[in-house]
This record gives sequence, C-alpha cells and structure tokens, in this order.
Amino acid sequence: LPIKNVLHTGSPHFYHFGNEGESEEEFATRRANELEELILAEGPETVAGFVAEPVMGAGGVILPPKGYYQKVQAVLDKYDILMIADEVICGFHRTGQLFGCNTYGIKPDIMVVAKQLSSAYLPISAVILNEKVYGPIRDFSDENGVLATGFTYSGHPVPAAVAVETLKIYEEMDIASHVAKVAPVMQERLAALGDHPIVGEARGVGLIGACELVKSKETRENFAPAIASYCGDRCIDHGLILRAAAGNAVAACPPLIITESEINQMFDAFKLALDDTWDYVQKEELLAAE
Repeated sequence: LPIKNVLHTGSPHFYHFGNEGESEEEFATRRANELEELILAEGPETVAGFVAEPVMGAGGVILPPKGYYQKVQAVLDKYDILMIADEVICGFHRTGQLFGCNTYGIKPDIMVVAKQLSSAYLPISAVILNEKVYGPIRDFSDENGVLATGFTYSGHPVPAAVAVETLKIYEEMDIASHVAKVAPVMQERLAALGDHPIVGEARGVGLIGACELVKSKETRENFAPAIASYCGDRCIDHGLILRAAAGNAVAACPPLIITESEINQMFDAFKLALDDTWDYVQKEELLAAE
C-alpha cells in the first residue's frame, strides 16, 4: 500500500478514531461524509466500487460502528457505485448469521467468499454477483460470445464438490442454530477480558473476537506489535492457538462446531496468557508512564 488507482477512506474503528463526546452513529456519519467528499474529489464517474469486509478480520477484528454500512450504502447508491463485500472471513455463520452482510444489513452488488465455503479442506473461492452486475455480462455474452475471464484452475471440480458437500453438512448439522447458541457464551467471556489491565478493547461478534493490547487504558496507546506476538506464544504454552493480528490485537476465530465447555476452556487459557503478558510488560517496564 498504497496501490495505484485504489483510494482509502478513513478507518471505521470507533475505539481509536472516534472524537471525544462523539457517539458511534455520529462517528459513522462523519466517516460516510468523508467518503462522499473523497468520491467527489476523485470524480464519481471514475469510482467503480467500494470494497470492505463486514468485519475487518486480519486488520484486528474491527467491528463497524452503529449505522456505518447503511450510511455508506446511501452514499454509494447516490453515485451508482458498487458495494463489494469481502466475506472471506465473515461468510457462512461466522458473525452469527449466514453472512456478515446479513448481520450488518449490507446489500452487496458483489460478494466474495472462500475459507468456510469448503471448511478449508480444499482451496476454493467464489464471486457472487447480483442481477445489476450479472445482467450486463449475460447480455454481452449473448451478443458477442462468452466473456472469457478467469484463471486456469477456476471451477476445479474437486474443490467444488467439497464445497457443495460442506454446504450440505452445514444444513444437516444445523450449524446456524449451534452458532446462535454458543456465540453469546463466547462474547460474554470475551467482554469480561476487557477488564484486564492490558486490554484496551475486547470486541467481537458471533464466533470471532479480539482483545487489543494497550500500554494505557486512558490514552489507548498500543504496545509494539511484538507484545501481541508474545501473548500469542503464551497462549500456545497454555494449549491454545490464537492469532496476533494487526493493531496489537490477539484474535480468536474458533471452529463453528465449538462447544460451550470448549469456549470456556479457550478463554481460561487466554486469560492465563494475558496474565503472563501483564507480568512480562511490568518486568520489562513497557507500560506507559503515569
């Protein structure tokens, strides 16, 4: 980054970028207004689409502020700009509903899915188009022949068969109901970690979440990225594999079949790792000066 011909709008992370006294909805309005200003400055006719994850996964499990996508969608509709949802992480029940778009009321024109499409047993991804996007492609092909885009290994029958079977299993096991049952347990245990001395924000939805590690809860200043990695290593010491994500966050994204007892086991271990990290940053004098 930056990439030529790609513009970036402001981060939707309310914890770090919300102004003092500003509500989540006011923050969302400000970000939507900034997006519109960016589009107008660039020229709406030159902007093809807006790409976003319903929940920013590798970026540290950043949840959108209240009303964010509704306000953004209104701007996109105003200038006839496509809404492209990256559901690679959020798709297939991760956020508590079938797609992150369902959870946050997003109406995508294009949706990209992968990962849980095959439960990661074989590599496969898919691009899903609405009629607004697909219609012109179909009409063009009727008039001019097949629009021959794609990759050599696109549509490989073996991963496709695995994906079809995976979707059947989701229905047979009623994964949707299971996630609805256990997700509140995970979110309750996650929220409780927000009281830990080095956790600035404990955030999540469905069966995904993260704790952001900070030097000071008052200033919200992050540690160096190595501290999240240190915490991740301590998790391994306690029999748990979590991911040190961007923004000094330690993220959890457990299997959709996880049980309530396993969730409690996971967070018991996570708490021990946070305690180990707390001891380490005190010993190394890495906390913010009071």
